[in-house]
Amino acid sequence: MISRPAPARRPVYGRVPVAVWLIFLACLIPEAWFTGADLGLWSDPRARLHAIENFGFWAGLLHGWQPNYPGQALAMFVSYGFLHANLLHFAVNMLTLVSFGDPIARLCGTVRFLAIYAALLLAGAAGFAVWPGSAAPMIGASGALFGLVGLILAWDFADRSRAGLPIGPILRNIGQLAILNLILWWAMNGQLAWQTHLGGFLGGWLIARLYPARN
Repeated sequence: MISRPAPARRPVYGRVPVAVWLIFLACLIPEAWFTGADLGLWSDPRARLHAIENFGFWAGLLHGWQPNYPGQALAMFVSYGFLHANLLHFAVNMLTLVSFGDPIARLCGTVRFLAIYAALLLAGAAGFAVWPGSAAPMIGASGALFGLVGLILAWDFADRSRAGLPIGPILRNIGQLAILNLILWWAMNGQLAWQTHLGGFLGGWLIARLYPARN
């Protein structure tokens, strides 16, 4: 796993910030419903599939596919990030959200963090839109989460550059991210949306340039 470098302004860790809780709940509510449906406790066992059909990211909608409802091709740029393939997918992403979202939310505040997160969702979707790779849908919060990692690494890169410190640790973390994506892509038989991860990461790096962290 990559190490998590601290931004220039070092927050005090404690309770999870409100902004992180809001995103967590926005992902938890649909996942709780779909998991119950998967287990046959309520609703239609195909509820998750129906949600993916309507709110997942389908690159084909940008190339002439017929949408299920007006505005689907725009809504999917955000809605995909609140759906997950299963409970494990959800759990891994939410652990990552708390780990990397906590320090950033403390630095930025609730409103700014939510705006950054929304921008990272768009960046992740843009990466998949530019190079979808297949007709399969894309879902999950990982594009925005890779964006949070990119944001922290970019802040640390700027801090090290100003202080004249070596940037080797940053390059090593980026290399570890690339290797992690390669391993997951292989383990998932090419079904990993690495394009979304790359789009989110680049979006986070860009946002860090626009909003530098300073003491």
